Amino acid sequence: MELPVIDLAPYLKLSAELIGDDEVDSQLKIMCSEVSQTLRKTGALLVKDPRCSSSDGDNDRFIDMMENYFEKPDHFKRLQERPLLRYQVGVTPEGTETPRILVDVEMQEKLRAMPKECQPSTPTGPDPKWRYMWRVGPRPLNTGFQELNSEPVIPEGFLGWKDTMDSWGHKMISAIETVAEMAAIGFGLPRDTFTSLMKQGPHLLAPTGSNLQHYGKEGTVFAGYHYDLNFLTIHGRSRFPGLNIWLGNGQKVEVKVPIGCLLVQTGKQMEWLTAGDCMAGMHEVVVTHTTVEAIKVAMQQNRSLWRVSSTLFAHIASDAVLKPLGHFAETTLAKKYPPICAGELVRKEIAITKRGKREP
Repeated sequence: MELPVIDLAPYLKLSAELIGDDEVDSQLKIMCSEVSQTLRKTGALLVKDPRCSSSDGDNDRFIDMMENYFEKPDHFKRLQERPLLRYQVGVTPEGTETPRILVDVEMQEKLRAMPKECQPSTPTGPDPKWRYMWRVGPRPLNTGFQELNSEPVIPEGFLGWKDTMDSWGHKMISAIETVAEMAAIGFGLPRDTFTSLMKQGPHLLAPTGSNLQHYGKEGTVFAGYHYDLNFLTIHGRSRFPGLNIWLGNGQKVEVKVPIGCLLVQTGKQMEWLTAGDCMAGMHEVVVTHTTVEAIKVAMQQNRSLWRVSSTLFAHIASDAVLKPLGHFAETTLAKKYPPICAGELVRKEIAITKRGKREP
């Protein structure tokens, strides 16, 4: 199954003419319904956003810089490590994140019931990938979750680091906010239902760095089967394939992000707000045959062998309460999603997948 590509340009043009709670016309509702239905059925969709055009070069500049960073010696990168802040800013070294599949017994039972061809790869230990967390957008002055809203960390010797990270990060946040508006309309909710909860959220530009020179063997698992704990995740195009996702029907799909497009996936916070109508999308990153072929090409062209993901996690504000919204609160599954602060849910999820010190 091919994921549909949603062009955001028509919505941006039509929605700009809306004022406040103006009635959304039928043309907009049809566009938005496609977004909500796709997220419901597959947990993912591809979008084309004129503000994130490939011709602007923002994604390429971002990946170039992150390749340069991840190629630095480990002792340099560890200077940006902040374990006391739950790794929510700065670098997360390889071997820190434990795939949920290794610690979640219920998930393991579900996987054993899957058809063989749909089962994920089995990791042998913690993920052998690095990650860098860069906060995007304003944070609240007062919060009960300070470690989730801490100041960013800037490595020495990288001129233009902040501008490069902020430029690409803000563009991806804009795309996420548009998808969130369209999803709300498609679900029959006010269009600011989700975006109002996202204000001052702990959004993170969170590229991963995977060393294909050391871990380039086919079958290597860089990110074991898991879901994301945030609201929506958005990915720019990576230079190396390897991302597999699972659709709502359990089908396993290797993602191919077309040039100029972005991939959006649902996270645990979206699942909470919709009482499970939109389940958090499951995915993994594995060295596949196509990854190996891409490695060969990169070696011939003398390019970096670090696989950098162009990833941003969009969050609900830490102090906002997660609970099923609108008509979702009336469903039989709503009781499975009791009210909880978004920041508290994030803390609980991090405690399962991150090793090292937990307390700020």
